Amino acid sequence: MAKIIHLIRHGHHALLGLTLCGRMKGVELDDPGCEEMARCAESISPRPTLIQSSPQRRCMQSACILAAHFGLPVEIVPALNELDYGEWTGRSFEALAPDPRWSLWNEQRGTIRPPGGESMRALQKRVVAHLEQVSSDRDPGTVVAVSHAEPIRAALLYYSRKELDDFLSIEIDPGSVSTLSVDNRGIKITGINQRVPA
Repeated sequence: MAKIIHLIRHGHHALLGLTLCGRMKGVELDDPGCEEMARCAESISPRPTLIQSSPQRRCMQSACILAAHFGLPVEIVPALNELDYGEWTGRSFEALAPDPRWSLWNEQRGTIRPPGGESMRALQKRVVAHLEQVSSDRDPGTVVAVSHAEPIRAALLYYSRKELDDFLSIEIDPGSVSTLSVDNRGIKITGINQRVPA
């Protein structure tokens, strides 16, 4: 049996789509987000043997909902953390829109970095290194990794052999599951952005 790694984006929160939260403190799931994660827990198969989470509160809350469903602890993993947006952290998308640096970064994710922040390349390197480490454990089982849109997108771009500039080609919704399968030939993508409708 192959090892399965489910990459799960945290549930909905009140600032989603309005503010570039990044590593802002105090961003929590709202009621729809909690409901999303409860539905997500019902959809995960086979039963996970390990649940990991980004250190951000919205991910830890999401992971705890999954962990309660399966009776498992949550392991906090810094490699699953959100991209560090530097000076842009906490700014509204409306305020960012006229900034030429924001436009440039969204056109050239492979080479540009947020001011004072982390490059997408560095993000991809740390996330993939962690997934490779998880996959090197030869015991079959299912691992759940709760993270954010950009880390999940960076991993999927890597395993689909796409450039970072193609980031918009992969949609990652709140509460969605993207799945990697690991066998003796390596890691392959078996599902992207799967969600259970309300």
